[in-house]
Amino acid sequence: MPEPRTVAVNRKARHDYFIDETIEAGLALTGAEVKSLRAGRANLKDSYARIERGNAVLLNVHISPYDPASRANQEPTRSRRLLLHRREIDRLEGKLKQKGLTLVPLRLYFNDKGRAKVELGLAHGKRQYDKREAIKEREARREAARAMGRRR
Repeated sequence: MPEPRTVAVNRKARHDYFIDETIEAGLALTGAEVKSLRAGRANLKDSYARIERGNAVLLNVHISPYDPASRANQEPTRSRRLLLHRREIDRLEGKLKQKGLTLVPLRLYFNDKGRAKVELGLAHGKRQYDKREAIKEREARREAARAMGRRR
């Protein structure tokens, strides 16, 4: 079986949010959108998910139009339905009602069966000082790795 192939990663999400829990969800896409994803033409920047009228919806994900399918193309940033079980949607809806929690897409990928999936993170926002602290820790780890490399 093929390895899961990552199409797009939302690196800014891990910088801006503390990820409490991750959930895998399917996506309701058109054929042209799937072809575009297979070509790696997607962007998760500034995207988010929410529960609307009992359905999980992914908003602001930019999937570029697939050129050979000129008439079958959809709007690049249209809202896309997430495929989750009713129990999962209800559980997420309960958690999202808590103060400060949001659903953020972390990565878009094809699983081993070739299905398009999105990894969602249940997250709460970082403050500015939290972000600075994370940068300091990352720099310290990098500096330690450099020092170890010089010793060898």
